[in-house]
Amino acid sequence: MTSFKLLAGSGIAAVLLAAGFSSPACAQGPIPVVAPIVVDTAVPIIVSAVKPKPKFTGAEKFEGFVMNANIAQITVRAKGNDLGLRTFPLSEAAAAKMQQIVDKGGYQYGDKVTILYDPTSQKALKIKGKPSKAI
Repeated sequence: MTSFKLLAGSGIAAVLLAAGFSSPACAQGPIPVVAPIVVDTAVPIIVSAVKPKPKFTGAEKFEGFVMNANIAQITVRAKGNDLGLRTFPLSEAAAAKMQQIVDKGGYQYGDKVTILYDPTSQKALKIKGKPSKAI
């Protein structure tokens, strides 16, 4: 008898709950018309645009260690490949700069350099790197 009372009590509660949700009075009423809220758009905040760093156009980069350097050319061993050796003839501007470096002692074996070169002529346009002190 107790299980019948529990079952009947929960059944009555379910019927009343279902009747409350499916009331015809709620479904028949007019839908209230809500006017859309018009928001005045604010003036956009202008932030200065990020300017890209200017690149040295038309040149490629080669990083490595100096094997030999003089006022006419520079021979460099590749940074990640010990067997990758490249010799770059110097352009006129790079040769003038190299002359100043050679007068102070020049690049020594093992100095780390980055060479910007023209891929078509293979001429070194610019050499970046600090020469070590002459012995």
